[in-house]
Amino acid sequence: MHPGQGGGKSAGHSPNRNSSCPHHPRGHFADRSDRELEVAMPLSDSAIRALKPEDKRYRKTDQRGLYLEIEPNGSKLWRWKYRYQGREKRIALGRYPDVSLAAARRLQEDARRLLDDGKDPSLERQRERLSASISAENTFGGVAREYIEIKMLGEKRSDTTVAKARWLLEQLKPLAPLPVADIRPAELLGALRRIEAKGKYETARRCRSFASRVFRYAVATSRAENDPSSVLRGALITPKVTHYAALTDPQKVGDLLRSIDEYTGSVITKIAMQITPHVMCRPGELRQAEWSEFDLEKAIWTIPQGRMKSRRPHSVPLSEQVLNYLRDLQPLTGPAGYVFPAFHTWKRPMSENTINQAFRRMGYTSEEMTAHGWRTTASTLLNESGRWNPDAIERSLAHADSNAVRGTYNRGRYWAERVEMHQWWSDYLDQLRRGGDVVPFGRRDRA
Repeated sequence: MHPGQGGGKSAGHSPNRNSSCPHHPRGHFADRSDRELEVAMPLSDSAIRALKPEDKRYRKTDQRGLYLEIEPNGSKLWRWKYRYQGREKRIALGRYPDVSLAAARRLQEDARRLLDDGKDPSLERQRERLSASISAENTFGGVAREYIEIKMLGEKRSDTTVAKARWLLEQLKPLAPLPVADIRPAELLGALRRIEAKGKYETARRCRSFASRVFRYAVATSRAENDPSSVLRGALITPKVTHYAALTDPQKVGDLLRSIDEYTGSVITKIAMQITPHVMCRPGELRQAEWSEFDLEKAIWTIPQGRMKSRRPHSVPLSEQVLNYLRDLQPLTGPAGYVFPAFHTWKRPMSENTINQAFRRMGYTSEEMTAHGWRTTASTLLNESGRWNPDAIERSLAHADSNAVRGTYNRGRYWAERVEMHQWWSDYLDQLRRGGDVVPFGRRDRA
């Protein structure tokens, strides 16, 4: 007998399956389970379906580090084992049969390509999930609400302006769940076309303008790369211009002023209607006025920029008549807060419909007169008087000058003339209210 072959005993070991000898055909698997002793063979769908759960988790290898874990509850989970920068790592690829064998192999190959490019597949997946999470949070609706909260409320825009912005967002509801960075011009146009289809052409234009502000805010805060609304200029239907109903016949203006003096409703509403013709402002600028904006000693009302259409502060000269109305009102609603508070709470301003509703109760239809119409009345009669520089009239109406430098210059240049003009205008309204003969208009030479 050859030495070392005497029944195997002289070799100091026996050929049993638990041998740890490295020369034994399976010795380096000695501390692993029977399944891990098997020679790795690619899996098949039929073989996977035949796998049954056991008391402990076990795995079945496929190829190139891909394997399937079978849980005691019967779940079958794909995993891929790889090494990155010397460390062994694993990545989950999904649940079988939701992720088929072929799909798992494709995912493995995608991950392997990342690894070949020097990237950690697990880290890249975390980045993708974070990006997806951020995209889900940065929807058009979410960014729009943030814009309203941070920009509009932060800049102390009026309650009415904020409410209108929220209403415009509601009209753009189809865009709300979409990631703001992914919205294309065609998608925005589609949402606007649905609004136009209802005949709401002006609403569609306002929605495009609001959407543009939201997209620009998203760009400024690194949530989007461009404003898709910018290419839609000219794409929407231009609505017909509707003029606010107004009285421009001096005799009819006098009739209305007398009707206001005879108004028997709320005293606050009555004084608001009495002041409105004199100050030439927009209805919202007056009804949201606060006592802190008025300097009765200097006879100036300064409207903050957040309430102005031009987004610039605007100063209004106060005639003696307006000062008297304010002094009558101050004991009722002053000395702080809203000059014209709402009926049910002084924490909010008068409703935007209050004055127009009062006109209706007085017998004036919406085709005859509106609160906004007083601006047309003032513009028409002041220009027809021939006494005042048209630029001074435009400044009192707070019409924005397209030339910013010229506008700034004119704001200061015409102040003295505006002070004189406002007093003349109040005196003229008093004359009409008293029913006296209308003084013929005539141009007065001005220095």
